[in-house]
Amino acid sequence: MDFTIQASFLPQDDPDAALAFYRDVLGFEVRNDVGYNGLRWITVGPAGQTDTNIVLYPPEASPGITDDERKTITEMMAKGTYASIVLATKNVDAAFEKIQATDTEIIQEPADQPYGVRDCAFRDPAGNMVRLQQAS
Repeated sequence: MDFTIQASFLPQDDPDAALAFYRDVLGFEVRNDVGYNGLRWITVGPAGQTDTNIVLYPPEASPGITDDERKTITEMMAKGTYASIVLATKNVDAAFEKIQATDTEIIQEPADQPYGVRDCAFRDPAGNMVRLQQAS
């Protein structure tokens, strides 16, 4: 079998803040911005990698979840424990400097990890953890 990952989904509770973060801080391209019933789904991805997409979606639009589950999701997003993503870059230290110069919440400065990568971590505006690892 031959698979690729076309899209990954991250929740967002403020589409304008999410858009500004992924477009302006991380430099991602905006591929789609769709509104429906007062909600927005924004698709972004790294420049030049049109096959790799992140869909920033409103979690309240997820079908089949209860009001209690929505409340739990909202609480977990606020704590930064609901969703995460790992990105890679050629120079984690240089990327971290640019990210740190913004108002992004930093979780971990660049460090060499015992499992063989150098990485750092920060949160997007919705509280999602973003780990940035140095590509080998």
